[in-house]
Amino acid sequence: MKQVTILFFLMMYSFMLKAQIPDTSGIENKSVTTQVLSFPYESYDSTIKSILEGNNLLNSSSSPVSVIVSLKKQQTKDNLFYLLSGVLFLLALIRYFFPRYFSNLFRVFFNTSLRQNQLTDQLLQARLPSLLFNLFFIISGGLFIYFLLVNYKWINGLNMWLVIVSCIALLGVIYLLKYCLLKFTGWITGYRDETNSYIFIFFLINKIIGILLFPFIILMAFAGTGIINLVIPIAFILVGVLLFLRFFRSFSLIRKQLKVSRFHFFLYILGMEILPLLLIYKTLVILLNKNL
Repeated sequence: MKQVTILFFLMMYSFMLKAQIPDTSGIENKSVTTQVLSFPYESYDSTIKSILEGNNLLNSSSSPVSVIVSLKKQQTKDNLFYLLSGVLFLLALIRYFFPRYFSNLFRVFFNTSLRQNQLTDQLLQARLPSLLFNLFFIISGGLFIYFLLVNYKWINGLNMWLVIVSCIALLGVIYLLKYCLLKFTGWITGYRDETNSYIFIFFLINKIIGILLFPFIILMAFAGTGIINLVIPIAFILVGVLLFLRFFRSFSLIRKQLKVSRFHFFLYILGMEILPLLLIYKTLVILLNKNL
């Protein structure tokens, strides 16, 4: 009985093995996976291709063109801002420590009825503030010359600090030589009082020019091209009027004390006023031509 039962189970087991269907799930899943993955990419490529061909702005059908891209050099005016702030701070310090001299400077400038001894006293009693205001005039005039060169594009590519220092130093050397020459002339001729009075008027007008030019310098440094082209002629007119006033007051002073004709005074103006300006111009042209 046992043998018959075992034989029966063996026959049933062999029948079940033959009747089992082969497993093809791996192959079917692989093909399905391939179809599922390939379908989105093909649709995506066709969509992108249609967009590129249908858009005229993209111009995808033409051959590609290479464009050289260079980094933009950022140009800031921070250095000029700090420089002009320092010069303005210098003027504020002079104004703070010498308020009386500052007020008397404009009072003497506008008051033409002051006697000569009062003008001489102003020179003798206030040497330190006079020196500081003369220094401010040199700095202001040098900066004005620098921004003129920048506006007319004569110093493209040159070091800003080198040109500024050169303008200030050149202007300072010229006026120092002029001061020494005037002092020597007064000593050699014996007209020391007259020479001192002329020097006072000479540098008095220069101090006024230095103060009045500073607002124009700020506009020339930070304003647009249109405003700069308007500011420069006004600055030239202002400086011209002040220089003419300096010549007029100097000649009126000298004519009262010395017998000087207008022709000789005109020759003096050409030699002492116009010639130094021409020397400044010629020196700058030579220096700029060497550096370019």
